[in-house]
Amino acid sequence: MLEAGSNRQAIGLLLYTGGLFGLNFPLGKLAAGAGVSPLIWALVVSIGAAGLLLPGLILQGRLTLPRGQMLRYTVISGLLSFALVNALVFFLIPRVGAGYAGLMFALSPVVTLALTALAGLKIPGRLGLYGIGLGLIGAVLVALGRGSIEGAAIWSVLAFAIPFALALGNVYRTLDWPEGAHPAALAFWSHSWAILTYVVLQLGLSGDLPLDQLREVPLATIIQAIAAGLMFPAYFRLQQVGGPVLLSQIGYVAAAVGLGTGTVLLGEVYGIATWAGAAIIALGIGLTVRAQIKRAPRPSSCTA
Repeated sequence: MLEAGSNRQAIGLLLYTGGLFGLNFPLGKLAAGAGVSPLIWALVVSIGAAGLLLPGLILQGRLTLPRGQMLRYTVISGLLSFALVNALVFFLIPRVGAGYAGLMFALSPVVTLALTALAGLKIPGRLGLYGIGLGLIGAVLVALGRGSIEGAAIWSVLAFAIPFALALGNVYRTLDWPEGAHPAALAFWSHSWAILTYVVLQLGLSGDLPLDQLREVPLATIIQAIAAGLMFPAYFRLQQVGGPVLLSQIGYVAAAVGLGTGTVLLGEVYGIATWAGAAIIALGIGLTVRAQIKRAPRPSSCTA
């Protein structure tokens, strides 16, 4: 059982991380509309995360080369949770629509819950399960309101790899968390491996690294990089204190935040069903918060 302070921290991290994550969808849509390669935009996310983390790690004396378990952890985390997921998301958004891509994130808590149970880790009580269920219903309404499937059936099927990759990463990062590792160091090295992966893939596919595409969306690029740098230290800390199931629900928060950012930044207009979905998400998050106060899972191998 987590202490009350850790409970409050986990709840705050969930809202903070999900809020920043919600910027990914409108910013990714802007980048895709400007012709930015999905791999280049995913590269922006990881460069932003690693770049903002680097000075702090140097000043704190935490920038050491990963070895052993930490090396394994950051390589797998970087490839599975970031390189694969972000490349899929930004590749699929222009093909299946932002709404359908958002729906795939909404499935992540359900898949994470199933894998968490199979792995023998703690799962939320009845109240938390109700929260996950309401969040899923609300996220489906939001996703449908933001656009139906726009691409061919093959892309729609491929999109189901997103929630499974997210869920596998969520559970893996709890099971294999390196003893005594700092969340910021794990975030930095995970994104460093992701950067290497993006560069190799982009060069392998096209033979060049078209960073000049980012000139078409300079402000969106800066905002995306800063948001990633601010988000991922909190993301790993939330993994540490909240566990995989709570972490997975950042997609619900992001779906609701995405409505606001889409309205303000892109001038998008949504129907009553979409806003009703946002209200249901808020209710689901409220139940999740209540459940977290009563009972919160924590990886046994983690240290504060």
